[in-house]
Amino acid sequence: MAENKFSCMPSGGNTRETVCIDTNRVLDSCRDRDCFENVRVYLSDFGNEVLEHTGAIRARSAKIVWTYIGIDPIQFNRGFYSVNIRFYVKLVFEACVGGGRAQELEGIAVLEKRVILYGGESNVSVFKSHGIGGDDFCACPTPECGETNEPTAIVEVVSPVLLGTNIVECVSECNCCCCCHENDLPAPVVACLDAPLNFGSGEENGGRGRYLTVSLGIFSVVRIVRAAQYLVQATEYCIPEKECTPVEEDDPCRVFRNMPFPVGEFCAQGFAPLHNGGGDRSSKCGCGS
Repeated sequence: MAENKFSCMPSGGNTRETVCIDTNRVLDSCRDRDCFENVRVYLSDFGNEVLEHTGAIRARSAKIVWTYIGIDPIQFNRGFYSVNIRFYVKLVFEACVGGGRAQELEGIAVLEKRVILYGGESNVSVFKSHGIGGDDFCACPTPECGETNEPTAIVEVVSPVLLGTNIVECVSECNCCCCCHENDLPAPVVACLDAPLNFGSGEENGGRGRYLTVSLGIFSVVRIVRAAQYLVQATEYCIPEKECTPVEEDDPCRVFRNMPFPVGEFCAQGFAPLHNGGGDRSSKCGCGS
């Protein structure tokens, strides 16, 4: 962006100075690949009815719709914390029913994992203002008159990889990993479903007691951060000289022709395309290789 220049002074120069910033410092992190085998999937009444009358079912998609992250200090290990993670995965299935028809149904699977990371120590309490007029003079700051300076756990995760689907006969007991009641589901999870889930078995409704399990693979990165202050060299941000160019909606084809060709979308993963305008025949991503 050589043309996007910034200027605060008539001569076009920028002022540099040492400033103090308040940001988050990564104290510890880890990456993981977890394979969750034969995890119970909770379906609606309609989904359980379809499951009772099908012999073939497959999972079409899996998406994490909510994540709970809890952090607790480890006793006798000062500075270390246990990060407890619970994933709520929405799954969409396709089942074969009578007449060769396919019926779509959805469910929720709950996955749990736990890691231990170093988060440092701090004995201070943190109080923050809420802007002018945000707090009553006589009111006590929330929560509980202040926050302890505990670290924050952050989880990054990609969409789950579907590894298998299985129909299990004859439920003898609840084998869920955490929640066995609708009230235990977070509100955002309930909102993403078309119908309420049934945490019982099909046997309660006169069925054979079937239930559905899936195996999922998840790639994740977990890190612990803590607020810290640093001195950095900074350049003051000023008004840019580059002007915004409006999109001419009356000529969409011209806008499309000016877009760069997405070469990377047509290359196999793991090969970086060479942006040399005409393409490099020696590259494994180039045409005619």
